[in-house]
Amino acid sequence: MDGLDRADADPAVRVVVLTGAGEKVFCAGGDLGQMAGDGGFLATHDGRRSYGKLLARFQEARKPTVARVNGHALAGGLGLVLACDLAVAVEGADFGTPEIDVGLFPMMMMALLQRHVGRKRALELVLTGDQLPAREALALGLVNRVVPASELDGAVAALAGKLAGKSQAVLALGRRAFFTAEDLPLPAALEFLASQLSLNVLADDAGEGVSAFLEKRPPKWNDR
Repeated sequence: MDGLDRADADPAVRVVVLTGAGEKVFCAGGDLGQMAGDGGFLATHDGRRSYGKLLARFQEARKPTVARVNGHALAGGLGLVLACDLAVAVEGADFGTPEIDVGLFPMMMMALLQRHVGRKRALELVLTGDQLPAREALALGLVNRVVPASELDGAVAALAGKLAGKSQAVLALGRRAFFTAEDLPLPAALEFLASQLSLNVLADDAGEGVSAFLEKRPPKWNDR
C-alpha cells in the first residue's frame, strides 16, 4: 500500500507495474502457517482486513496499474492480479482459488472475481478450487495478454508505454468513473457518467487532444 501511495505522489511515475519475485510464482496467497496470528483474534482480524484495503487501494490509485504475472497467481495472489487494471501473464502460469482444499474460502478476493467473470464460472472456481492454465484465464477475462517468458518484459513495457503516453489527468478521471459506475444501477450509472463527461471536456488536456486531432499532430499533454 505504501508503494501505491508513493507512486501516486510522484509526478514522474505514470504507470505502476506489480510483479512477483523470482520466476515461478507471482503470488501464492497468504501464509497458512500464520493463520492464527500472534496478537489475538481482533488484531488478526484487522490484519486480514488490511488485504481488503489493499485491493480497494488499487482502484483508488490515480495511476494505471499493470500486473506482470511472472508465475502462478493463486488465492490472494489472484486477487492482486484482478485488482490491477490490466494484466500480462507468462505462459505456464496457473490461476485459481484453491483455498477450499484446505477448508477455507476465498472471501475478500471473491468480490473482485465476481466483477470479472459470470456467476457460474466464479462459483465453479471458488467451489472446486480448480486451477486454470494461463490461456484459459485469458479466455475467461482474468488477464489481457499471455506471452512466452522471453516476451514478458517486452509485452509489459509495450502496454505500460501506451498508458504512459496518455493524459494522466484524464486517465485518473476515467478510472474513477469506471469503478464508481460499475456498482451503480444502469440509469444511475448513465447519469453519473454524463456528469463525468462534462467534467472531462473542461480539462485542459481535452482541449489539447481535440485541437491536436483537428490539426493532425500528436497531442502535448499537460496532465491537467
